[in-house]
Amino acid sequence: MSVEVLDGATILNFVQDKEAFHVLVCDLFGHLDTNHDGLLSYAEMLKELQCLRVFETHFGIDVKPEPSELARVYESLFDQFDHDSNGTVDLEEFEAETERMLVAVANGLGFLPVQMVLEEDSFLKKAVDRELMTKVAA
Repeated sequence: MSVEVLDGATILNFVQDKEAFHVLVCDLFGHLDTNHDGLLSYAEMLKELQCLRVFETHFGIDVKPEPSELARVYESLFDQFDHDSNGTVDLEEFEAETERMLVAVANGLGFLPVQMVLEEDSFLKKAVDRELMTKVAA
């Protein structure tokens, strides 16, 4: 983990770099696709959703949500990715929904910089790294 400064423009610029964004999405998709069938099942995506622990902390303090409540939230998130409702998520669906969610995060952040703790391999950290490399190259 590292502490980084970012704003909505950092994320939007990363998403709009279609080539860099696609490479990162493909990498994550390949990591999640544990059976290498080119599709993500609910079980494969569930592992990633559970690692986020977004619903199990409140202002950094662990909370114990009801397991049934967590299951409904995870199922709902999976359904957001499964655009054709066939029970699996293909690369196109995964990329489109990931882009949509990152744009929503960017819009929520706005254009005033904020300081955040980011996981080293997260999309947001990759966006910050990309922006830094762009500034260094200029």
